[in-house]
Amino acid sequence: MQEINLRNYAYLGDAVWELFIREKTILVTNNAKKLHQLTTSIVKTQFQCELLHYIEPNLTDEELELAKRARNLPIPVGRKNIQHEYRQATAFEALIGWWYLNDKLRYDFILSLVSNKINVK
Repeated sequence: MQEINLRNYAYLGDAVWELFIREKTILVTNNAKKLHQLTTSIVKTQFQCELLHYIEPNLTDEELELAKRARNLPIPVGRKNIQHEYRQATAFEALIGWWYLNDKLRYDFILSLVSNKINVK
């Protein structure tokens, strides 16, 4: 299998994560404004950072290494407090993208795990 750049895994993971969340939020309301608010509250950097910390105890050594490498990617954010969260979110997205392409069973397991943390009401 062809190796993919970590930034590309994160790019894919961002899209896959948002689709996963949108599939959940469309069941909650028909109101477009509320759909947007619900979705953005879950796909935002801060929440992805929290989710990474939540799943870390369940990650394998290989997954922890991938997350570490993704956290260390150069990022376009200037403010230090945002940089930390942005790096964590990038690591989360890279993992989502990697699982989506390489291990669907693990992907499904992680999504079921984080579903407990997602409040879409």
